[in-house]
Amino acid sequence: MDPLRPPFRSPAPVYSSQCVRMPGCWPQAPRPLNSPLGRAGPAGRGHVFGMPEMLSTQSQPAQRVSVGLVSMFQGMGLKAVAQTPLKQETPSLGIGILGRGFSTNMVHKDKEEPQSAFSDQLVLAAGDSKLAEACIGWNRVLGRGSSDAPLLPLGRAVGGVGRGVDRPSSAPCLTAREPLQLSPPVSLPHFLQRSSDHSPGLTLEHQEKEHLVKQGSKGTLQSLGLNLIKIQCHNEAVYQYHVTFSPNVECKSMRFGMLRDHQAVTGNVTAFDGSILYLPIKLQQVLELKSQRKTDNAEIIVKIQLTKILEPCSDLCIPFYNVVFRRAMKLLDMKLVGRNFYDPTSAMVLQQHRLQIWPGYAASIRRTDGGLFLLADVSHKVIRNDSVLDVMHVMYKQSKESFQDECSKLLVGNIVITRYNNRTYRIDDVDWNKTPKDSFTMSDGKEITFLEYYRKNYGITIKEEDQPLLIHRPNERQNKHGTLLNGEILLLPELSFMTGIPEKMKKDFRAMKDLTQEINLSPKQHHCALRSLLQRLSKNETASNELMRWGLSLQKDVHKIEGRVLPMERINLRNTSFTTSQDLNWVKEVTREASILSIPMHFWALFYPKKAIDPARELVNMLEKIAGPIGMRMSPPAWVELKDDRIETYVRTIQSMLGVEGKIQMVVCIIMGTRDDLYGAIKKLCCVQSPVPSQVINVRTISQPSRLRSVAQKILLQMNCKLGGELWGVDIPLKQLMVIGMDVYHDPSRGMRSVVGFVASINLTLTKWYSRVVFQMPHQEIVDSLKLCLVGALKKFYEVNHCLPEKIVVYRDGVSDGQLKTVANYEIPQLQKCFESFENYQPKMMVFVVQKKISTNLYLAAAEHFVTPLPGTVVDHTITSCEWVDFYLLAHHVRQGCGIPTHYVCVYNTTNLSPDHMQRLTFKLCHMYWNWPGTIRVPAPCKYAHKLAFLSGQILHHEPAIQLCENLFFL
Repeated sequence: MDPLRPPFRSPAPVYSSQCVRMPGCWPQAPRPLNSPLGRAGPAGRGHVFGMPEMLSTQSQPAQRVSVGLVSMFQGMGLKAVAQTPLKQETPSLGIGILGRGFSTNMVHKDKEEPQSAFSDQLVLAAGDSKLAEACIGWNRVLGRGSSDAPLLPLGRAVGGVGRGVDRPSSAPCLTAREPLQLSPPVSLPHFLQRSSDHSPGLTLEHQEKEHLVKQGSKGTLQSLGLNLIKIQCHNEAVYQYHVTFSPNVECKSMRFGMLRDHQAVTGNVTAFDGSILYLPIKLQQVLELKSQRKTDNAEIIVKIQLTKILEPCSDLCIPFYNVVFRRAMKLLDMKLVGRNFYDPTSAMVLQQHRLQIWPGYAASIRRTDGGLFLLADVSHKVIRNDSVLDVMHVMYKQSKESFQDECSKLLVGNIVITRYNNRTYRIDDVDWNKTPKDSFTMSDGKEITFLEYYRKNYGITIKEEDQPLLIHRPNERQNKHGTLLNGEILLLPELSFMTGIPEKMKKDFRAMKDLTQEINLSPKQHHCALRSLLQRLSKNETASNELMRWGLSLQKDVHKIEGRVLPMERINLRNTSFTTSQDLNWVKEVTREASILSIPMHFWALFYPKKAIDPARELVNMLEKIAGPIGMRMSPPAWVELKDDRIETYVRTIQSMLGVEGKIQMVVCIIMGTRDDLYGAIKKLCCVQSPVPSQVINVRTISQPSRLRSVAQKILLQMNCKLGGELWGVDIPLKQLMVIGMDVYHDPSRGMRSVVGFVASINLTLTKWYSRVVFQMPHQEIVDSLKLCLVGALKKFYEVNHCLPEKIVVYRDGVSDGQLKTVANYEIPQLQKCFESFENYQPKMMVFVVQKKISTNLYLAAAEHFVTPLPGTVVDHTITSCEWVDFYLLAHHVRQGCGIPTHYVCVYNTTNLSPDHMQRLTFKLCHMYWNWPGTIRVPAPCKYAHKLAFLSGQILHHEPAIQLCENLFFL
């Protein structure tokens, strides 16, 4: 149990309302649970969601509500942690994708609404997880659900249980930082409570799935393997019961004990939360049992009534299936770190880099079009051998005068792991006023020092008694009285170890090569690791029995399906066109043939420090040689030699040059080494203050004669793009089409404000681009100023083509599964409002959400073993969503590791484009990123939007000048 203590921070930063806790488990601080069931939440992260009541057409008195799975797993030996309630009334069920859905009082003519036993079926949501802090590998799972709303057009959402209820954007987000723990039950808000004198009627869960046309036919069939394992459900059903106690028993632990007394009737496999009971066996319709209350020997009647029969693959079953699987993983002696399981005993040690790598798995159960699957991905946790105290000692030797400031700057925001309990924490501050010799008050009121606490609880003797303490501030929690607990967890630097790859190491090519060799597994190695996990589960009798108790069994190997490889695309240059090779790389062609449009460079200036004169001359000579083949005319630059390489010298000289020479087309700067501060200063000057395309070149990249030609070719192509040139194109059969890419960057240095990058095509061949940036404050609605961007793009499209686009296809990046409804409810209506600015203009539109951070891996089934799949591989069945039109596309050539596709989810479609058209158009756009003569993972407008948002948020901290909006100045 974690000691709960009053604050003892120094007076400067006041946290008067906070308590201090030691790193361990959370104190028992239950919280009411009444949030709507979301579409997807992190698998096994401690998220607990409520499911809104599906109203019956018959009126009946309200019944008492359960607390959810917080204590439901007590009978299974599992624990759960409660969450903070959303302080809002339950919204109406079945809201459509545009917020124009159906209210709960709508009655189907052909059938009655399914009647729920309770107004709030609280379950632990199984969903996608974000990238673990320093973990390599992802665990993303889509929450699925049944639907009882009327059918909607292709690609649109269907309101229902698994989709969640629309909630305002201001609603707080549910997060959990601790592993599942036991937490006492809590009372629900008065508007969700039911009286207990009425028993609910039995309902049979009936799931209807809207028929979505999502399979294409173009391309060559290929046999593929997936990192999904098929799950067989041997139970006929999962039975849900309502349990009442008469006279009423308020104490939850007493309820659990009374139900345990009747295991001869219920069996030993139960999931009970105090009111709702789930069993794999069917009892009588109404069963009354007698128990004796031990406190006063009163006789208590325990009434168990069958209320719902769930399909074994039901969405309501998946949450506790995930908890059962986590229990099975623990039985394999794997350690839960963050959200994934790792095996420290099999750690790989890189002694030369003072790192160790823990192998592990990110695994969770999901339901797709193909049924129930275990999505398992190989994950690695990188842990440094150096403790935080070791890092502090090194820093103290380097800078004694500003040690505290430099140390705080380096440590704050980093993730550390405490090996005595294998938990990860984010460092939020350093308390320089406290040491391990200080004492604190435990939850039982006793005073104890940190030294004694670690010695008694963990058998650890602290070596350095004068070290400061690290502070981790977890999210707010509530105690049983409903008051907030703002606690701090204090960590000892000596016992905290840094995780992740050090910044210095990221710039070391050899070190990163050594690391990636251990982490980037080939398809064969990845498959072997998954088979090893399945073998361990099957050979461990306790673990396999844990799954079989709920009728679950895993296939002995990964699932195999048929995929397709899309036809190769034709690349168009000015005077020639060609079909790409199998590896999808056309660097030779674009450097030997003329680009579609080359902008002459007659007025450009080259700024360089005196010691870089020789590399500068070599670069200009090479640029003049290679300009001819790509069809670009180039005059000699204005040579500007700088007396030193200080920031002020660069900025002042460039400003004076731009003031005198008003016709300068391009500013090219050569800098000595990697200088982030100098790079930022040049970009701010050239992108915001004095708008002009700019190119910054590190002298090291042009100092090797053997590589100079290839480097100069890339630089010249990039400069042509920034001037407004067009390098290559692909055949676009759709006429009057506009393609839009959107991405969001969150600026950590400015209070996590959002930076939205917006890039739209403005010509018919998709080779001219219009870009805008919008800055948003925290908690502001997603992309609140879309009108500014899209109206500007449409006007520019009209200027170029003398007509408006008939079809608009939007690729929206940076959206998790839980935000799909937000995109549908907020962004799409804003996009549609923009059309009102033009008279009688109603274009057809399609909106894709682009998801890169997924765990799904594809393998090509070869003769002996799995290999990397070919570029253009698409999968549009079996593993796809039950609710959306979606597909997985591997567009790029994989040189190292497994083939991780990109997931495309169509959340809105009025264009009537077929799945084949969607997939072919997306694949074509993956050829159009001019910074790389090959295909990339995402469509080009998405990548352009990402580059623009990153430059504006990370470097400029300001919107770029409007004069540059038609140039790809951000490449």
